[in-house]
Amino acid sequence: MHAFTVRNLLVRGMVAGVLAGLLAFALAYLAGEPSVRDSIAQEESRSAPAHQHGAAADPVAAGEEEEEEELVSRPVQSTFGLATGVLVYGVALGGIASLVFAVSLGRIGRFGPRATSALVAGAAFTTVYLVPFLKYPATPPAVGNPDTIGRRTTLFFLMILLSVLLAVIAVIAGRRLAPRLGNWNASLAAGAGYVAVVAVACLVLPANADAVPASFPAALLWEFRLASLGVQALLWTAFGLIFGELAERMLRPRAVAGAAVVPPGAPVGEPRAAGQ
Repeated sequence: MHAFTVRNLLVRGMVAGVLAGLLAFALAYLAGEPSVRDSIAQEESRSAPAHQHGAAADPVAAGEEEEEEELVSRPVQSTFGLATGVLVYGVALGGIASLVFAVSLGRIGRFGPRATSALVAGAAFTTVYLVPFLKYPATPPAVGNPDTIGRRTTLFFLMILLSVLLAVIAVIAGRRLAPRLGNWNASLAAGAGYVAVVAVACLVLPANADAVPASFPAALLWEFRLASLGVQALLWTAFGLIFGELAERMLRPRAVAGAAVVPPGAPVGEPRAAGQ
């Protein structure tokens, strides 16, 4: 594939990422923000008694804490901050996914641009988010020990790295098994191997030690995690559909109708046999 074509696909991938990010932001704001606000309220209500006790013990420190102001207010975080984060995320992943599309087109089967885009988006959602989510599900903000954020983030990205690496190995294994087993059986074998190794990795990797407190409402936790999963599913579904359409229009072969076009006013007669 020519560099010019890859560059055009990259641009279209980032455009599709922006559009998909806008849809994901709308869902995150409407479905995710209420659970985030409720989670913060729950944590503040639990920490209020301890804070009051500390204020009674040390009035000077309490006065200093009251003077401290948030650098970014909650309304800004839930609107401009959320939109910026989702859009940057969409652009970055859209660009990466478009490069994967450029490499995959014509190499994973006789699929057109739309089908290849859907496959790439589905594989990205599964390996980059769904599989790590099953091992380390999303936790509402302000819940848990803030001192363990670094460890939790490291484990989550380690799971992403393992999932993507195992997916690449599964694709390579499936291609090598295809001549002997056929495409369908080779795909099933590679997929089963991926699931088995991922299951072993989930058992070997350490669990999240900073669990959600037992006093935290289970319904609120379920609502937050479902919203987080829905935002990612919408992001990748929208990207796959939008980028597939953009790539299809760019890569669609143009019919060369030079000989078939009849100039206006030209006489149209019966086709003659050769030699007449």
